[in-house]
Amino acid sequence: MDRLERLLGPHPRLRAARPGLPEPGGRSVVYWMQRAQRGVDNGALNLAVAVGNAMGLPVLVAFGLTADYPGAQRRHYRFLVDGLVDVEDDLRRRGIPLVVRLGSPDAVVPALAREAGAAIVIGDENPVRVGQQWRDRVARELRVPFYLVDADVVVPSSHFPTEEYAARTIRPRIHRLLGEYLRPIPDHPARVKWDEPPAGEAIDPDRLMEALRVGGVAEVSGYRGGSREAKRRLRQFIEHRLPRYAEERNEPTPYSTSELSAHLHFGQISPIAIALAVSRSEAPREDIDAYLEELIVRRELSVNFVARNRDHDRLAGCPDWARRTLAAHAGDPRPAIYSARQLEAAETHDPLWNAAQLEMVLTGRMHNYLRMYWAKKILEWTPDAETAFSIALDLNDRYEMDGRDPNGYAGVAWAIGGKHDRPWPERPIFGTVRFMSYESTRRKFDSAAYIARVEAIRRGGIAHDPDSAGR
Repeated sequence: MDRLERLLGPHPRLRAARPGLPEPGGRSVVYWMQRAQRGVDNGALNLAVAVGNAMGLPVLVAFGLTADYPGAQRRHYRFLVDGLVDVEDDLRRRGIPLVVRLGSPDAVVPALAREAGAAIVIGDENPVRVGQQWRDRVARELRVPFYLVDADVVVPSSHFPTEEYAARTIRPRIHRLLGEYLRPIPDHPARVKWDEPPAGEAIDPDRLMEALRVGGVAEVSGYRGGSREAKRRLRQFIEHRLPRYAEERNEPTPYSTSELSAHLHFGQISPIAIALAVSRSEAPREDIDAYLEELIVRRELSVNFVARNRDHDRLAGCPDWARRTLAAHAGDPRPAIYSARQLEAAETHDPLWNAAQLEMVLTGRMHNYLRMYWAKKILEWTPDAETAFSIALDLNDRYEMDGRDPNGYAGVAWAIGGKHDRPWPERPIFGTVRFMSYESTRRKFDSAAYIARVEAIRRGGIAHDPDSAGR
């Protein structure tokens, strides 16, 4: 019991959604996998294994696969179910079964916990609205202890209990804690094996897609999900792109980014594993530091925004100064007004914006620098800031492979509502929210080459290999 008390005692990564020690008569330990969709480098899974080994119980991984996650489209589901193949394989090596059942996780997990005779349920944190609602419902339904592990950030979010103002306020606090948390995650096998675990769906991506029967935005050919693909992309990034990252990260042609945002969103690779691999590389220090700033400081600032601001997915979550200035300029004449349908179809007068929108539709991604320009032009071409925020977030969530993510919410809030920014010189429509013009943006990189590349993709030459696409 002392061992269990130490495992489940106070820790910055651990939160008791339903506190208590495991039930002595339990037959298993259940790990609810949702945000951290990987069988290795997973602090939440590792806690479940440690508890199971301490109690002499087998571990089961439960996954509720719902067909109606808000905003998720066919392309996102394909990416997710492809990744489950790697999850099952990695779990098998550790002696742990993966049980996938169709249905909302907040119904699947309590039912499966009862069926498996769970002594305790362990899950991973997720700050987004749907994830929080699921966890609250599961906590109410369970009759056994339920603990959550903050497994998908480097520095636990509990160190930042209030909303941070900007990167400059969270950065020094993160850097003071990196030595404590930027460490390898040891993976241990489960000592006790199941005789016959509860049944679940076969991990066959095509059959799972048929069973889900999801529609919406089409799949992206060649954009593969899973831990194996994430690790391959990481190796290619470190070898070919990282050594020039600081200088070329804002250049969309060719890409110099890691192109791991979708795999991070689905939890198919740990940010700690990425940060350690990058830190140990032979790339110049300035490139390593520039990448870690994006991966840790900027990403975890976005997580903090979503976790601490209940209005993170609407304009109301943006700072007062920005909402006031936008309201004061709401009546300013717009150079053009486009409907949501016209924007979705890339039917504007701006060739650079159209190319960025088409890239997102066709490939499921858009370079971060262009995402800023893309969102700011939506503000300029719609009747008001509330409409712009709604359209930008809808398009982002439906088309981007990393949609419905803290980075997306923070990005739209930054571009349209001045979040994590400061007031700038006043101008029409934007007020004192930062402005980006077509002329200044297109001169910062080879925009003609970018537009030509997107046109080539439109004609059928899609390339998603982070090595071939960036060399």
